[in-house]
Amino acid sequence: MKTRHRIKGLDCPVCAAKIEDRIKKMGYNARIDLPSQSLIIEDGDIEEINRIISSVEPGAGIAENSNVSPVGRKLKILLLSCIVYIFALITGRYLHGSYEPLEYGIYILAYILAGNGVLLKAGKNILHGRFFDENFLMTLATVGAFLIHELPEAVAVMLFYNAGEILEGMALARSRKSISSLVNLKAETVNKIAPEGIVTVPASSMTVGERFIVKPGERIPLDGSIVSGETWLDLSLLTGESKPVKAGEGYRVVAGTINSTGLIEVEATAILERSYTSRMLQMVEEASSRKSRTERFITKFSRIYTPIVVLIAVFLATVPPFFTGGNYSEWLHRALILLVISCPCALVISVPLGYFAGIGKASRTGVLIKGSNYLEVLAGIDTVLFDKTGTLTEGKFGISEISGHNGMAQAEAILIAASVESNSNHPIARSIVDYAFSIGFKKEDFLAVRNYREIPGEGVYAIVEGNEVALGNERILRGLSLSSSPKGRSKIYLTVGGKLSGTIDISDKLKEDSKKAIESLRGQGLASIAMLTGDSPDVAAAISSELGLDWYQGGLSPEGKLEILEKSSSAGCKIAFVGDGINDAPVIVRSDVGIAMGRAGSDAAIETADIVISDDSPLQVSRAIAIARRTRSIVFQNISLAIGTKALFIILGAFGLVNMWGAVFADVGVALIAVLNSLRIFHG
Repeated sequence: MKTRHRIKGLDCPVCAAKIEDRIKKMGYNARIDLPSQSLIIEDGDIEEINRIISSVEPGAGIAENSNVSPVGRKLKILLLSCIVYIFALITGRYLHGSYEPLEYGIYILAYILAGNGVLLKAGKNILHGRFFDENFLMTLATVGAFLIHELPEAVAVMLFYNAGEILEGMALARSRKSISSLVNLKAETVNKIAPEGIVTVPASSMTVGERFIVKPGERIPLDGSIVSGETWLDLSLLTGESKPVKAGEGYRVVAGTINSTGLIEVEATAILERSYTSRMLQMVEEASSRKSRTERFITKFSRIYTPIVVLIAVFLATVPPFFTGGNYSEWLHRALILLVISCPCALVISVPLGYFAGIGKASRTGVLIKGSNYLEVLAGIDTVLFDKTGTLTEGKFGISEISGHNGMAQAEAILIAASVESNSNHPIARSIVDYAFSIGFKKEDFLAVRNYREIPGEGVYAIVEGNEVALGNERILRGLSLSSSPKGRSKIYLTVGGKLSGTIDISDKLKEDSKKAIESLRGQGLASIAMLTGDSPDVAAAISSELGLDWYQGGLSPEGKLEILEKSSSAGCKIAFVGDGINDAPVIVRSDVGIAMGRAGSDAAIETADIVISDDSPLQVSRAIAIARRTRSIVFQNISLAIGTKALFIILGAFGLVNMWGAVFADVGVALIAVLNSLRIFHG
């Protein structure tokens, strides 16, 4: 059984990766979710794991229901060490010489205050036979600097490294805010309507079908449908949009939204753990486990890179003076400078931080990305394929015309259709049932239905009063010759006993931002924007023409959509597919990036998708691509900055053209610049 534990004092991506590796080597199925500061583990010895955490990151550990951050404590220690360091700089000129031990003592005090965490980690790693990491490099370089009397430089390296860790923690905390805001959306209690009146009960105790009330100003605790009352809903924390939405009887509300004005009675349609907010929270919290190729490369690179750097430094300190007869102290100095310059902090910190920031930025705008690997792939997308119903159109169908065939009256046709469709949650099914109610039929009038089965992309089949009944698109007609539906409409066919008995014309309308979404995608220079739909080719043609799509295919089964996607993929296209229904799940899985509509989307589509759009707006697709591209650009900027600067300074340092202060800039300075650059993602 998997359990989740909060971790205090962990803000370092490198440390989190090390802790996860150590725990897995102990044989436990576990992972560290750094954005939410959580440990997810299956049947583990928590005390033993806690020891592993504290051995890698002193001061860190498991703390139930805690989000304690070490930033405040580190900042106090940094300020104190800065004061001691400044005092050492001022008094050093007077103490140097006669009082040199006192001078060393003050600098060592500042050094220990600034670098105690690094020294402790390095010492523990050495005791366990683990030498080659950034803590070892920093310790080796700074202790060496003390040995060659570079006291101010040695302390400065630790001070700036400590400052970089603090800034990194602050940056990570900022990217974590969007996730913690989702945590706050999860309900604890519900005002349940019980026989004895309104009672407050735990949200986890509610079941589907039970009713509860939500007062003005309260957050809606569970997904449900409004039974009575009218109100305005604030969806901003879920969608990033501040525009309120009017809701009345029959409106499907989502957990986490705020009831702004009126008192409403709601019938629960999902339990707490299956509510929209709970599922979205789980998706975002698990995002860090799916790392991008760039992150995986940087992790592997740093493991190989660090030992090589140490060997080069040893070579530089020993070989040149042996053959040239130079000063060993001078070459040792150059080797220590090389160690400081070469520390891979800028890479191992800024790359995961950049992706954390990108995921955080996206979630603040209502786009939930399940991993940095999907964010990276999304940046390279050149083709976007849309489903139609519920994705580009509202999915709120209206019946415009009903016709009976082969002697069947209109009323009888709609009664049979509504009786069958009352077993389905599909938007078209709901519209047929609602229409039957609107013309006077009641639920008790519905006919008995047996052997109900639904075939995605085709229709539904059942036995009604001994007759085989089929209801769906033209694929259920089994070769019957019929005229096509009017342009812009969908035609639903009813067959009874193998004969055409009725047709129902269904109309749907575009979402208000569908045109803007296509225009926005067009402005991003995509190679192709198209639509794949199970609706009739005529309907698809009308929608495609109105939106200005590059191409379309109508009348498709789920297999047909998958076949077209496969052809496009084999032609070299990088494809994002956007859908919402259970019939879209296979295509969502097969596409390079699968995107699902979160509110109206089926469970199958949401679970299989790589990205979920909270507010069901197609415009969010272009926003997600924009965030992905900006994130990729900034990550590559950080990589280029770090590698380019270090390569230049390593060459200069080897020839003695850079002192320890230059090394500090090449290491900590570049890391700070990379971290600050990553934070620009939030302002794009």
